[in-house]
Amino acid sequence: MTSLPTFDGPVRSVAVLSDVHGVLPALDAALAEPAVAGADLVLVTGDHAAGPQPVAVLDRLVGLGHRAVLVQGNADRDLARIARGEAVAVPDEISSWAAGQLRPDQVDLFDSLPHPVTVPVEGFGPVLFCHGTPRDLDEVVLVDTRMSRWAEAFAALPEDVSTVVCGHTHMPFTRLVNRRLVVNPGSVGMPYGGDGAHWALLEGGRVTLGSSGFDVDVARASIAATCDYPDVDAWTEEYLLSTSSDAEALAAFGPRDGRSAGG
Repeated sequence: MTSLPTFDGPVRSVAVLSDVHGVLPALDAALAEPAVAGADLVLVTGDHAAGPQPVAVLDRLVGLGHRAVLVQGNADRDLARIARGEAVAVPDEISSWAAGQLRPDQVDLFDSLPHPVTVPVEGFGPVLFCHGTPRDLDEVVLVDTRMSRWAEAFAALPEDVSTVVCGHTHMPFTRLVNRRLVVNPGSVGMPYGGDGAHWALLEGGRVTLGSSGFDVDVARASIAATCDYPDVDAWTEEYLLSTSSDAEALAAFGPRDGRSAGG
């Protein structure tokens, strides 16, 4: 888990999860999905544990062994810093709580996670997996981000990388960017625009965007029973019920992709 597996040739199929944010019932729902369970590789593009069940989620992901590759996200970097006593400004107060739950080996894991990661996939060639963009964990790109911003974010990519998979913004989409295919699987644990655990499958040169449903009421009860974060009920109500629409999320994230600069 702390080092990338060696690929003798292209991987037949890759299931992509992202932004689990410490929600174990959502992760389990995604992992139980036949398309995900049957994939040769599970690649998780960051922000694994900043949520109500950080330890259990990391243990589940690490338990997948070499079948899983974890990419570092901005929340993973920040949780490790907080756990070491550094002052970090975080947008969600649960992050500070989650950092205090981590074991030392989990802090070390976060420090060791790569970003970005490139994997050869049948029908796609080399596929680059990242959190924000290939150049920056925190960078925001959206389905309607202007082409010049995409060009800046992809400027250093090798020409043979024609598919990029990113996370970070919690909204699933596919789009073309000057002949490159860009995929965002959406979020497993904090979806915007619709509930369920979102994922993507790369197989046979095709991308499938999917979502696995689970009983949100049962999930909220199980989380509350295992989590002593003071506002856990409010947190799960907001995120497991996906109270923010995709339109609201795009309006909130939009200024962060530089669109006000024009171009």
